[in-house]
Amino acid sequence: MHFLDQAKIFIKSGDGGPGAVSFRREKYVEYGGPDGGNGGKGGDVIFEAVAGLNTLIDFRYTQHFKAKRGTPGSGRDRTGAGGPDLVIQVPIGTQILDDDEDRSLLADLTREGERIHFLRGGDGGRGNASYKTSTNRAPRQHGPGWPGEEMWVWLRLKLLADAGLVGLPNAGKSTFINAVSNAQAKVGAYAFTTLRPQLGVVSHKGNEFVVADIPGLIAGAADGAGVGDRFLGHIERCRVLLHLVDANDQDVATSYRIVRDELEAYGADLIDKPVIVALNKIDTLDAELIAALSAELEAESGHPVMALSGASGAGIEAVLDKLLEAVGQPEPGADDEEDGEASSDWSPI
Repeated sequence: MHFLDQAKIFIKSGDGGPGAVSFRREKYVEYGGPDGGNGGKGGDVIFEAVAGLNTLIDFRYTQHFKAKRGTPGSGRDRTGAGGPDLVIQVPIGTQILDDDEDRSLLADLTREGERIHFLRGGDGGRGNASYKTSTNRAPRQHGPGWPGEEMWVWLRLKLLADAGLVGLPNAGKSTFINAVSNAQAKVGAYAFTTLRPQLGVVSHKGNEFVVADIPGLIAGAADGAGVGDRFLGHIERCRVLLHLVDANDQDVATSYRIVRDELEAYGADLIDKPVIVALNKIDTLDAELIAALSAELEAESGHPVMALSGASGAGIEAVLDKLLEAVGQPEPGADDEEDGEASSDWSPI
């Protein structure tokens, strides 16, 4: 399945059904009068976040979504049936943006089953029975039904993961995520092996958390170099970043600084997220050189440096312990939002 994290679609809610023009005609019933019913309401457009989707590829081939209109009214004061709502299923983590220059955020679906009534269907038109007055005993006018709402919107997917992997191309991120999760990321001895984000579920000491691997960053990624920085949006929601640095780089401090500069240029507070710095591919070095490179990297980053090898598995358990410690803590205010008023002491006032 191809990965697509942006799509532009057209959505339209259903028009209201027209009202009916009808007169009661029954044998032995004198002065029947108007009995045309109102039209039915048009269907709403609803977005729903569902599990099992991790791409917007379906919206590349289907770009127009229109809810059905309401049923026309009929005689005997019968109101037409409302049009069925149109439910558009999107992956969890999808944002809905306005189609303007700023692409302002309209909705953010971050929980499974979350729904939002985005466009309301048009109301049905009035039947001629509703126009009857003391001076207008036989009205023949009716309402055609109100039109639905329509607009173009952008869908942008930001994958939901607990931890994100960052680093230069060929820093060993794909090898690491394959070693610790059920992911099957492509691994190769060349740069930019990973061309799209990968998700992996890590099971460690009876706990599970999700790790996201994004394509490598190079100097100038914020200006479009390499694959650019468009995939950084997929780690905006991560609680912690694991920064992998290739131990075989000529200058590990410079390698670390390049990626940090691109995170800062991107914005979205990525530079302020908790980070775990790790020196990868230590299976190719001796202990003395590992210690020297770790000290150099620690001096540049200001963080303790963990040494690991995704290929041999050395040091992975310690890194997973550190990640689990970081992602296992609830986000600030999460308990208050879930419990609501129940979290506070009960009071009759």
